[in-house]
Amino acid sequence: MRQQRCATLLASLLQLVAVAVLPAAAAAAAAGGAAGRCTTSTPLKTYAKCIALPTQGATLAWTYDARNATLDAAFTGSFISPSGWVAWGVNKDAPAMTGARVLAAFSDPSTGALLALPFLLSPDVKLQASPLVSRPLDIPLLASSASLVGPARTVRDGATVTIAATIRLSPNRTKLHFVWNRGLYVQGYSPTIHPTDASDLASHATVDILTTATEASPTASATLQWTHGSLNALSWGFLLPVGAAVARYLRPCASTGPAWFYAHAAIQATGYALGAAGFALGLVMGSASPGVTYKLHRGLGIAAATAGSLQTLAMLFRPKTTNRYRKYWKSYHHLVGYGCVVVGVVNVFQGFEVMGLGASYWKLGYCMALATLAGGCVALEVNAWVVFCRRQQEEKLMRREVEDVVVKDRAAAF
Repeated sequence: MRQQRCATLLASLLQLVAVAVLPAAAAAAAAGGAAGRCTTSTPLKTYAKCIALPTQGATLAWTYDARNATLDAAFTGSFISPSGWVAWGVNKDAPAMTGARVLAAFSDPSTGALLALPFLLSPDVKLQASPLVSRPLDIPLLASSASLVGPARTVRDGATVTIAATIRLSPNRTKLHFVWNRGLYVQGYSPTIHPTDASDLASHATVDILTTATEASPTASATLQWTHGSLNALSWGFLLPVGAAVARYLRPCASTGPAWFYAHAAIQATGYALGAAGFALGLVMGSASPGVTYKLHRGLGIAAATAGSLQTLAMLFRPKTTNRYRKYWKSYHHLVGYGCVVVGVVNVFQGFEVMGLGASYWKLGYCMALATLAGGCVALEVNAWVVFCRRQQEEKLMRREVEDVVVKDRAAAF
């Protein structure tokens, strides 16, 4: 009877893995923020030069007057929400958001008219310590405006906007750091934080306005990002929890013998190998995208990889079952193992947010796979406790019967 129960548990667990993994095993391709096609002509005027900026389909056209060091520029971008914003500006020190002087275009909450307000992006803005408040810029901004392009008469998703500005530059300084971005919401007259996709975080470039030479921050390719995400979701986010479940629910089945151990070791070794490959790709992506940092995602990834490596090394020092330190090793193995599983799953969800897939079908599919596994584990856990309580009851009854027999034997002896 016990052999049949263990065989049923093994079959159920294997079926659970198949049902959860197969629907989510399809491959996909993602399109990043591709560059647009630039033009020197705008509805307001014609400029001398233009370039296609590397992200968000944005472009920049300008005319530079060397006699009075004046830059007349027009940035063209697109909204991603009817209540969103589009911003463009200059950073005197580095191609980064912090320290930039920008113009943000959005609808006036009161009248619905399109505004172009100046903002100084201090370090507090990046930390979201306080709302972003419009203030006069500390650079010679001679003129600024914003206008919708094409048939759009109001701000909507996909509407194109041109932000024009005339700036007086320092003499003989023609290499400028430009930044741009877009967001989903404006609270009052304060733009909220923009999305944190890789293309959004890389929306800055250094341009020589005399030669149009552009130095853009490199970003990891979409293929590399999806490979990294797929490997880590499959390994840290699914295979390692499955391996832990195999050890948890098949080990008590005496009929499986050492099969549970080999299954557990094989699944965990495969998960760790795939996870290590995904972690290595993450390091490659980080080195290929300077200035693009996801601190929480990176920290959780390092923690998961460290715990997985410690688990692998611990197998080389596993004491024999008769060793008195075996119980301490088991406690360590369980603690680090379950911790690695929890951190890995949490980081997978963080990865969805980093890739901008927080509300995607990919995340839904992973949630369904994880929920299926969790539901199976709950069912197996309940079954394990039922079996445990039943055995305890049977052993208790057997001890009473033995005690009754001993008492009767002693009474007969007297």
